[in-house]
Amino acid sequence: MTDHRPTEFQRARSAEQREVRKRAILDAATQLLAEMPVSDISLRELSRRVGLSKTNVVRYFETREAVFFELLNRNLAQWIEELPAELAPAVASGASGGPVPSQALMDALARSLARRTLLCELFSSLGPELERNISAESVRDFKLAHIRLLGDLADLLRHHLPELTPAAAVELVSLTVVCTAGLWPFAHPSPAVAEAQRNPGLAHTRVDFAERLGRTLHVAVTGLLTLG
Repeated sequence: MTDHRPTEFQRARSAEQREVRKRAILDAATQLLAEMPVSDISLRELSRRVGLSKTNVVRYFETREAVFFELLNRNLAQWIEELPAELAPAVASGASGGPVPSQALMDALARSLARRTLLCELFSSLGPELERNISAESVRDFKLAHIRLLGDLADLLRHHLPELTPAAAVELVSLTVVCTAGLWPFAHPSPAVAEAQRNPGLAHTRVDFAERLGRTLHVAVTGLLTLG
C-alpha cells in the first residue's frame, strides 16, 4: 500500500534545497496523476500530498497549472533523451544503406510515446486544461523551454529522415503533439464508453493509440515529403 503521509520539510534556503523542494512537489503531482485526471487535482490536494501549505507551494509554482507545465517539460526532455534507443530497431531496418522506412520509424515513435502515459495525459490536457489559470510570464517561460525541446525532437527525427526539410520536421513534431492530444482521450474512454464499445456494432470505434498514431504520422510524413 502506498504511503501518502506528508513529507516534513525545513524551509529551503539554498538553490539546492529549493530544487529538492520543487522535485518533491513534482513527485507528488506525478503520484496524483496516477490516481486521477489533471482536472481533478487541486492545488489544495497537491499541497496536502507534498506536506506543504498552499502558500509554500506557490513559492515554487504560482498555480497548479505551472506545476504540470514543469512536469510536462521534464518528462518530454527525458523521453527525447531515451528515444534514440527506442527507435534503434526501426533505424536498423534501413541499415543496409537504404533510407529508414518512415512507417517503421513512425510506428516506433508512436509505441515509445504510448508507453509514457504521464506525458500523453499532459499533452492532452494542454489546450483545454493547463493554459488557463496562469500568468503570461509563466506561459512564456514554459513555451520557450517547450519549443526548444520540440526543436531537439525535430532534429532527432530529421537525422533519421534527412529528406525532410527543417520546416517539415518541425511541422511533423507539431502534428505529433496535436495528434497525441486528440487521440489519447479516445483511446482511454470512460468506463461507460468502454462498456458500450464492447457491442459488435461499436467495435470499430475503439482506438488503439499506438497503432492509430503511427499510421497518422506515417500519412503526415508522406504528405510532408510530397509537399516539399
